[in-house]
Amino acid sequence: MTLGPLMLDVEGCELCAEDRELLQHPAVGGVILFTRNYESTQQVQALVSEIHAARDPHLLVAVDQEGGRVQRFRDGFTRLPPVGCLGRIFDTDKARAKHLARVTGWLMATELRAVGIDISFAPVLDLDFGVSTIIGNRALHKRPEVVAELAAAYQAGMHDAGMAATGKHFPGHGAVVADSHTDLPEDDRAFEDIEQWDMVPFRRMIHYGLAAVMMAHIVYSKVDAQPAGFSRIWIKDILRARYRFQGLVFSDDLSMEGAACAGDFPSRAFAALEAGCDMVLVCNQRSEAARVADALSGYQDPVAHSRMVRMHGRHSTGLQDLHADPRWEQAVAAVRGYEENPELDLDLL
Repeated sequence: MTLGPLMLDVEGCELCAEDRELLQHPAVGGVILFTRNYESTQQVQALVSEIHAARDPHLLVAVDQEGGRVQRFRDGFTRLPPVGCLGRIFDTDKARAKHLARVTGWLMATELRAVGIDISFAPVLDLDFGVSTIIGNRALHKRPEVVAELAAAYQAGMHDAGMAATGKHFPGHGAVVADSHTDLPEDDRAFEDIEQWDMVPFRRMIHYGLAAVMMAHIVYSKVDAQPAGFSRIWIKDILRARYRFQGLVFSDDLSMEGAACAGDFPSRAFAALEAGCDMVLVCNQRSEAARVADALSGYQDPVAHSRMVRMHGRHSTGLQDLHADPRWEQAVAAVRGYEENPELDLDLL
């Protein structure tokens, strides 16, 4: 069975009968987990194993584990500072910031790989223009070249741990005030301004082998009347043709208000896929996710399937072995140290 184009969520800390039935639907290709799905490392490892066992090739299992405000799994995992701390360190010690970015990417990914998670939707490649209500210190820095340097190091750490990176939110979410979870933001800058600022980290990360991007639910009105995640111009003409991106393209969550302009949920899914997305997310709307799955029953895209398979996590170490590894202990010390005392001199990894 191939992987379908839909990523959805499950109800609780273990699969219910309805979950198991829905995961068998041919349109489903992945599962995203939230805080409600987590009680302990042992529990989530068992949950991921059951999700993986449901299909062959196994369904992708994803989570948002950026750090700071956006970290779904906390107890039993290292508390990760917001990545904006790395940007502040960069301003005084470039080499140390890049080193710590790689350490942080490795630690985040290796802990998730230890419980079987395939994907953390990271790193954030948006710029911190100081205006966004939702981005803020989720961004690495305000300068695009700094974001690109730190993100490349962070991605290298993720790769060391066996996890592919997903850059978000293309072409850039940092210049709008509104939150696309609750509004449809509009960015009225010219394409040239967006390209010279927001898109620099994406272009450079594509050059560095970025495996996936997640689109922004934002209308860039000087470029297209459609939000970027439903825009052929942004995905096919710019991301694919102009920047030669060959990786996986995720929609952002189609349950967000920023996606409502595309119609009902099946219409949103078809619009995103037709614009060029490979996989669409429907979160926290079980009945709508089931409707989308049924609507996409006959949908097939062999190229998208091959991109999805490349997102499967690679080598992983069990939690017990990981916690006995001096590299993990050093990484934890580094990451715990740099938020509280950015000038602390650590020679790790």
